[in-house]
Amino acid sequence: MLITAFTSQEALSSTPPRYGVFSLENFKMLLSAGHILRWAINSFLVASAITIAQTIFNSLAAFGFSVGKFKGRESLFMLLLAAMMVPGQIVMLPLFLFMAKWGLVDSLWSVILPSMAAPFGIYMIRQYMDSIPVQMCEAARIDGASEFQLYSDIYFPLSKPILATSAIFTFITEWNAFLWPLVTLNSEKYYTLSVGLSTLQDQQAMDYGLLMAGATLSAVPMVIIFLFFSKYMLEGMRKGAIQ
Repeated sequence: MLITAFTSQEALSSTPPRYGVFSLENFKMLLSAGHILRWAINSFLVASAITIAQTIFNSLAAFGFSVGKFKGRESLFMLLLAAMMVPGQIVMLPLFLFMAKWGLVDSLWSVILPSMAAPFGIYMIRQYMDSIPVQMCEAARIDGASEFQLYSDIYFPLSKPILATSAIFTFITEWNAFLWPLVTLNSEKYYTLSVGLSTLQDQQAMDYGLLMAGATLSAVPMVIIFLFFSKYMLEGMRKGAIQ
C-alpha cells in the first residue's frame, strides 16, 4: 500500500510497473480532485459520536446488569447475549425502513443512531464490573449514596481501563465501517471516508496509486490511536484476562 501510494503515476502505468519511483503525485491528486477532507471529517464525527455514546450507554447498561437487582435480570442478559449471534445483514433491511420512516436516510444520524449501544460492549464492561468488590457498593449505600452516585463515583472510575479499551476498538471499528454507511448515505457530501474512497474506483478507472494513497490517509488515524493509546488497550485486556 505504502509503496504504491508513493510511486509516480508514470511508473505505475508502465508494463511491468516500476515500483520505488518516489512521488507525491497520488496524494496531490487525491487532495485536489475529491472531497477527501470532508469525508474524513464525516468519519471522525460519526466515529467520535458513536464512541462517546457507547461508552456512556454500554457502561450504564452494564452497571444495571452487574449491580441492579430486578426480576428477570439474568434472562434479559442472556437475551442480550443472544443478540450478538444475529448477523447484522439480517436486521439491515428493517433498520433501513425505520431510518426511512423517520426521514433520517442520507444523513449522518442514520449511521450514528443504530450504533449508540452494542451488546458485546455491554457484556465486556459488565464482566469487568462484576470483579469490583461488592463491599464498596454496600458501604456507599449505607452512607446514603444513590444508584447513580454508585455508578458515577465508584463503578465508572474503577472501570476506566475496560472503558478505554472498548472506546478504542469502537472508534477503530466505526472509522472503518463500510456496508451500513454505503446503504444509508446517498449524497457525496455525507460520505464517510471508507465509502468515499470506494467511489474513486469508478471515477478514476481503478487508479491504484490514488486508491492506495486514500487507503494510506485512512490508516493514519488508526496508527496514531494505537501509538498513543496502546497502553490502555493492553492494560484493559490484561486486567480482563486476569479477572
